[in-house]
Amino acid sequence: MNTQAVQVNTISHNEYLEGELESEIRHEYYDGYIHAMAGAGAKHNTIAGNLFSQLRQKTRGTSCRAFIADMKLYIPELNRFYYPDVLLACDPDDNEEYYRQNPCLIIEVLSPATEAIDRREKLHAYQQITSLQEYLLVSQEKMQLELYRRDGEHWQYLMLDNEQDTLKIDCLDLELGMPDIYEDVVFS
Repeated sequence: MNTQAVQVNTISHNEYLEGELESEIRHEYYDGYIHAMAGAGAKHNTIAGNLFSQLRQKTRGTSCRAFIADMKLYIPELNRFYYPDVLLACDPDDNEEYYRQNPCLIIEVLSPATEAIDRREKLHAYQQITSLQEYLLVSQEKMQLELYRRDGEHWQYLMLDNEQDTLKIDCLDLELGMPDIYEDVVFS
C-alpha cells in the first residue's frame, strides 16, 4: 500500500484579500485556509434584505453603516475573515474598504448548510470581538429569532418565536417586528 502525505498550502490574509477581488465566488478565511461559500436561496435573501433595509433606514445621518452579504468581517485575534449576512458597524475609525473589524451587530440567516457553523464556530469567534453587542440568528424555516446580547462579561440569550414579538436592537436603538423581518417570506 502506497500512502503519501498531501501537502495543503496556506495563504496570507493579504493574498486572500487580493484573491477575493478577482474571484467569482466568495470564500471565508481561517488562519491561512480558505473555504468556498455556498449560495443562498430566495427566503434567505429576502430576510437578509428586509433586515438590511430596516437598519439602513435607521442609520441614515449617523456614523453607523449597515452592510449586506459582501462586506467581510475580520477578526485579527483569530486571523479570520467571515461574510456575515448583515453587519452593522458604528465606529468611524473602522473604515477599511473591503472589511470591518468592530461591528456592534452581526446577523446570520440560518440555512441547513451553515447552521451548525453559525451556532458554534461563528458564535464563539464573534463573541471575541469586543465591540460586538449583539449577534442575531434568524431562521428561514419559521418565524424564530435567537439573540445573543452582551451584558458586561457575559452573554444573554433570548428567543423570539411569536408573530407579535418585537426585537429590540440596542446598539442602534431600533425595534423590529416579526412581520418586518419576515415580510414577503412564505413558509411551506
